[in-house]
Amino acid sequence: MLSLDQNYLHRLIESSTDIIIAVDRDGTIIYYNDGARRNLHFSQGEIIGQKIDRIYPSMDEARRVMRAMRAAEGGRISNFETVLQNKDNQQIPCAISGSIIYDDQGTAIGSIGFARDIRRMRQREQLATCGEIAVSLAHEINNPLEAITNNLDLLSRDVEAHMSEAELVVETERLESIRAGLARVQAIVRRLDEMSRRGVYETRDYLRGKKMADLAPRADESAGPAVEPVNGAHARDDWALSGMTVLVLDDDLSVVSSLADVLRAERCVVHTATRPSAALGILRNMKIDAVISDVVMPEMDGYDFYLKVKEEMPQLPVILMTAFNYDKDHIIKRSRLIGLEAALFKKPVNPAKLRQVLMQARTRMQAQKTIVATTAAARR
Repeated sequence: MLSLDQNYLHRLIESSTDIIIAVDRDGTIIYYNDGARRNLHFSQGEIIGQKIDRIYPSMDEARRVMRAMRAAEGGRISNFETVLQNKDNQQIPCAISGSIIYDDQGTAIGSIGFARDIRRMRQREQLATCGEIAVSLAHEINNPLEAITNNLDLLSRDVEAHMSEAELVVETERLESIRAGLARVQAIVRRLDEMSRRGVYETRDYLRGKKMADLAPRADESAGPAVEPVNGAHARDDWALSGMTVLVLDDDLSVVSSLADVLRAERCVVHTATRPSAALGILRNMKIDAVISDVVMPEMDGYDFYLKVKEEMPQLPVILMTAFNYDKDHIIKRSRLIGLEAALFKKPVNPAKLRQVLMQARTRMQAQKTIVATTAAARR
C-alpha cells in the first residue's frame, strides 16, 4: 500500500489546478499553491504575508465568505459562490469549498479554501439558456414577421398600381427601409440561433463594467431582403396561379390571414384552417390543388399531418413551412424522405419563393393529369 508522506501530500496540493489558499487567524495569507498562481497571476512572493482581501474585490466580500464558514456546521462550506480578483483587477466568479482550521484545543487558528473558476460553467449555462431562448424567439418573432412580410408584399402591389412615377420613387424608398429592417431582425434571430448551436457565447461592452450578448449581424453576413420587390412580376407570370385552390394551415391566425391575402392577390381560391383536424375536414369535402402547412401545431405536427394527407390523397402537393430556425425534430427532413412536395424553411416566407413553389406544384399536377389522360385514352 502506498504511504502518503507529508512531502507527497504537499506536492499533490501544490500541483492542483484549483486555487488553494490558507490564512491564519488574522486573515494573513500563509499558503498559496501553483493553481492559485496560474489563476490569479500573483507570484508567491507577491501574495504570501498579504491580507486575504488582496485577492477579493473588497473586504466585505472576504468577510462574507468567513461568515459563511463560521455559520456552517463544522466550519465547512461547499461550493459557496464568491468572487476573487486577480492581479489585473479582473473579477473571477468562483465556487469555494473550505473550512476553518482548529488546533488540538478546538481553537480556530485559520482557514483554508479550495476555489474553482466557474466562468466556463457559467458560460455553458448561458449557452444552454441561449439555446432555449433561440428556439422560442425564432418561433415567436418569425410568425409575426410572416404577417408583416405578407402585408408588405400586398402593400408593394398597391403602391406600384396606384401611384405616379414621382410618388413611387419616394414610397419605394420607404418600402425598402421596411424590408431592410425586416432583414435585420431576421439576421439577429439567425445570429442567436447560430451562437447557441455553435456553443460560442459572445459578448460586447454595454456600459462600464456591463456586458451584453453580441447579437449584431456580422459585417460579412448577407441577410438578404426579407421581401423581394414586386417589379411587375405579376405581369410576367400572366397570373400563373389564377384559379388554383390552396389550403393554408397554421395555428397562428395572423399568418393564415395574411398568407391567404397574398394568395388571393395572385387570384388563387383560398381555404384556411388553424387546426389539422379542420384542414383534413376541408380536404375531404372540397377539391384542393395544394396545401401549405405549418410544422409545429396542436393535435399533430406537420409530419403527422403530411402522412395523413399522403395516405388519403397521395397525389396532393403539400408544402411545409416553419417559424423555427432549426428543424430540431427533423420533421421536414423526414417528410422529404417520403416525398414531400416542397419545404419553405423558416418564416417569414418570401412571397416570390412561395409563388415559384406553387407554380412548380401546379405544373407537376398538370403533367400528371396529362399522363393519366393519355394512358386512359391508350387503353381505350
